[in-house]
Amino acid sequence: MKAMDLETMKFQYLDFASRLKTVMLSTLDEGDQPFISYAPFVNQSGKFYIYISKIANHYRHLETNSAVDVMLIEDEASTPNLFARQRARFVCTACNLGNDGHEEVFAQFDRQFNKNMMNMLRSLDFSLFELTPSKGRYVAGFGQAFDIDLTADTFLHVARDGHGQSSDK
Repeated sequence: MKAMDLETMKFQYLDFASRLKTVMLSTLDEGDQPFISYAPFVNQSGKFYIYISKIANHYRHLETNSAVDVMLIEDEASTPNLFARQRARFVCTACNLGNDGHEEVFAQFDRQFNKNMMNMLRSLDFSLFELTPSKGRYVAGFGQAFDIDLTADTFLHVARDGHGQSSDK
């Protein structure tokens, strides 16, 4: 893949990620059984932030086991091929930040999800979780897989021979 193609793919990923408002969450329950759910999110400084209720199963799971995989995935209605949906997956570690402070993150939630809605949620039993990615992979289609970080500063084509090609920042 040519360097220009990598830059194009990098911008495609950034555009894709910027259009999504929810992430799929894969957590482990108390018996180490997988549990899948979703949550609205914002990203800032290379991290995901979710704001979830204490009564949600994934809240309890993240409290007992900070390991979580996060997936951004293209809507079925907008993909030309359901076998090759555009998606990005990140291996993350979760930390409960509570409901106080972090006003820059809450301001981003206000902008993205409506300030009145966020004010109402902040009066309930919700808590802000920070999800820190350790590695990620973006799949744009068949033969188009890239090891990435959330901001795409790292963007490495995953080739079948095990050798990759990176993009300059």
